[in-house]
Amino acid sequence: MPELPEVETERGRLAARIEGRRIRAVRIDDERLTRPEDPALVAARLAGERVAALDRRGKYLLIRLEGGAVLLVHLRMTGSFRYEPASHERAVLELDDGTRIAYRDLRRFGTWTLLEPDEADEHLAIRVGPEPLERAFTSEFLARRLEGRRAPVKAAILDQRTVAGLGNIYADEALWHARIHPLRPAGELSPDEIKALRRGIRTALRRGIRRQGADLGDGTYAGGRMQHEFRVYGRLGEPCDRCGTPIEKTRAGGRGTWFCSGCQL
Repeated sequence: MPELPEVETERGRLAARIEGRRIRAVRIDDERLTRPEDPALVAARLAGERVAALDRRGKYLLIRLEGGAVLLVHLRMTGSFRYEPASHERAVLELDDGTRIAYRDLRRFGTWTLLEPDEADEHLAIRVGPEPLERAFTSEFLARRLEGRRAPVKAAILDQRTVAGLGNIYADEALWHARIHPLRPAGELSPDEIKALRRGIRTALRRGIRRQGADLGDGTYAGGRMQHEFRVYGRLGEPCDRCGTPIEKTRAGGRGTWFCSGCQL
């Protein structure tokens, strides 16, 4: 599933093509993409609009239209944009400069939600917390979100209202950077450990963005390089880069979880 670094990489690539351009025509082939809205009605509303800006909140892309509406795109597991004809196309945008942009989604879990200006912020506010790379994501905020939680810290930080954009890969990487065992009860972390966790989250996400996300071999995020620099994720049995202990795997919150038992305590 694309996480913050992959979605931010996708945002940058798409913004270079779409910002400032007028959408000349729209074709939406899969009614599941816009459910419960009629895809024909959504396509008709998008056609003729100019794209004012392309933003990101957590794992969401926000295509802000000149008329004020916002198209909220959630890529889910395999959604991505392509600039040449591709398999598994669910929708196509044609721009005023002739650019063809296809939305591709093998698993068909991604969604497009067209919202009015006053709806977008409220829609996101109840679903995602502050951006983890911005100033509002403080140790105090993180402490409040984890206080009293008996769930494993790995499961707790996957809550998008706690850490917007964090997913399975970068949660494991963040906990390694913070030297925190993923099965520790979230509410038992000390103030110093919460500060370390905040730093670890930010470090993991920044590394992912610099390397344009991770390409896990399914063709969705080709070009990403983060997979070559994972500290724990997917490295079962390999030596820890910090202490040499073989990486182990367990489950936390129903998710496969990689960690080092030697230096994550």
